[in-house]
Amino acid sequence: MNSATPVAPPSWWSRHQRAVAPWLFLAPALLMFTVYVVIPIFRSIGISFEDWDGLGTPRYIGLANYRELMTDPDFFVALKNNVIWLVGYLVAVPAGLGLALMLNQTVRGIRFYKSMFFFPFVISQVVIGLVFTWFYNPANGLVGHLFRLFGMAPVSILADARYVTYGIVVAGLYPQIAYCMILYLTGLNNIRPDLIEAARLEGAKGWAMLWRVVLPQLRPATFIAVVVTIVGSLRSFDMISIMTSGGPYGSSRVLAYYMYEKALSEYGYRMGYGAAIATVLFAIMLVYILFVLYRIYQQEKDLA
Repeated sequence: MNSATPVAPPSWWSRHQRAVAPWLFLAPALLMFTVYVVIPIFRSIGISFEDWDGLGTPRYIGLANYRELMTDPDFFVALKNNVIWLVGYLVAVPAGLGLALMLNQTVRGIRFYKSMFFFPFVISQVVIGLVFTWFYNPANGLVGHLFRLFGMAPVSILADARYVTYGIVVAGLYPQIAYCMILYLTGLNNIRPDLIEAARLEGAKGWAMLWRVVLPQLRPATFIAVVVTIVGSLRSFDMISIMTSGGPYGSSRVLAYYMYEKALSEYGYRMGYGAAIATVLFAIMLVYILFVLYRIYQQEKDLA
């Protein structure tokens, strides 16, 4: 009687393939993320404890840059403007929802109208900043003509410290509303029609339909819209650089632009101080990012 052929034990790869394969696919992205994001973050934090002009030998000074920040009035102006950006930018979420509800129709030419409303998002921020600079021109701009139309003297919005930040926020909202609109249009296309019909049979319509049936199904789109909008408001830079360069007299600075002025412009070359500003901004964003990750974890746990 012939003995059975011995079966070879499974290889290490066969036993661990399902666990190892995802990490092999992720490895290139993780490597790039570590090299270009994680390491620079820690290096920037390290520079914030130094006095360095970017060329010479860094000198360790401990918390001196952070102590200077606490007595720097320009830093608190920039921080206040970031708060204004944060609050003002959130208008993009309900405005985008309103546009999406208006455009979610089956009428002739609706694709053309959708493309026209989405158009601001694909335009360069530089172009939008220049266009709004022309709009705000009190002599020849559209806003100046509107003031005259109502019998009022034109206001130089970008030259007035009281209004300049709000004017730039409005310019920034122009493409951001378009982005939120696209998110909500995508969400509206995924709404379950059976729930809509059931709600209609129950007599729901208008605000009741929107609040109790439509918005709960748009929760993922709302979550993404809020996250992207808040992060965009905290990292605002290009609009300010194009429209005012932080003026007048630094009244429209935000933390990102103030960091650039201190670290890289002709006014500073203080890499350590700029890195300290960047670290504060990163800490603010980190708190929010951790909150977002916690919410995602809670949602995934509820769905499990």
